[in-house]
Amino acid sequence: MSKAMESNFAHVWERTLSPDQGDLAPEAARYFLNLEFAEADRARMNHLAAKASASSLTDAEEAELEHYMQLGWFIDLAKSKARLSLATPPGHV
Repeated sequence: MSKAMESNFAHVWERTLSPDQGDLAPEAARYFLNLEFAEADRARMNHLAAKASASSLTDAEEAELEHYMQLGWFIDLAKSKARLSLATPPGHV
């Protein structure tokens, strides 16, 4: 995926999710707050980050790390929306 497409995808995702609106059902909000990367993925991200610090990533590894970072950003947006949703009194969404 090109950088322009990735940027466009990220903006569309943000507009779709509307993280500034606390309108998730409590069950959905709790689900999103519990989302985490699997242990194997965290280990892979740490490995890639170490290689990035040493400036030894291949192009494929750089793209892989970028995808992990983008997914982390998406998860952060969903968690922000979830926290906002749980702080909103019922009936005020």
